Amino acid sequence: MGPLFWFLLIGAAAGWLAGKVTRGRGYGLLGNLTLGCLGAIVGGFLFGLMGIRVGGALGAMLMAFAGALLLLFVARLLKKA
Repeated sequence: MGPLFWFLLIGAAAGWLAGKVTRGRGYGLLGNLTLGCLGAIVGGFLFGLMGIRVGGALGAMLMAFAGALLLLFVARLLKKA
């Protein structure tokens, strides 16, 4: 299976996990996938800025999860404003 498949799979899992942690339930398959994939991009960018390198599926999952949590945090701040 190709890298895109793994990116989407890890992104969906990270989005689901971030939804569970912050809200208590997920955002549906499409919402989790979107949140996790965007989180992976944001997490990868921020981890790169900090000089943190991760490897393997677990590292990618942690990075995507951290990015998804950050996205949720910012979105909730903007929603309150």
